[in-house]
Amino acid sequence: MPTRSASSIWEGGLKGGKGSYKGESGALSGSYSFNTRFGETPGSNPEELIGAAHSACFSMALAAGLEKAGTPATKVETKAAVTVELQGGGFSITGIKLTTRASVPGISKEEFAKVAEATKTGCPVSKALSAVKIELDAQLG
Repeated sequence: MPTRSASSIWEGGLKGGKGSYKGESGALSGSYSFNTRFGETPGSNPEELIGAAHSACFSMALAAGLEKAGTPATKVETKAAVTVELQGGGFSITGIKLTTRASVPGISKEEFAKVAEATKTGCPVSKALSAVKIELDAQLG
């Protein structure tokens, strides 16, 4: 199995500095700062990247689980909201909320909920982030 990598550079102090990141494929790159991460300045941040990774992994894993159950999805759309908060003198990621909507012909709400819940704990990124509370709102639609 492959190993994927990304890199980042930070220049300057915490509040006045700036950073950039890029993925090895070249398909992903961006910049970030203290204010894009903890303030209201538009721009990227590590939590957004975690959210992108988690939502992509969850959607793919849910599609695989539904296919394995004999009810392949025609579409899975997932949003991951990653919360970062100041706790005990430092910042921590305190939770992730996955909101997914899927079009799955021929599946009951109960079976869909079962597969979605298994995916919440079973997708590789969920496993990697298991130290954080992960909530799931999964619905057909």
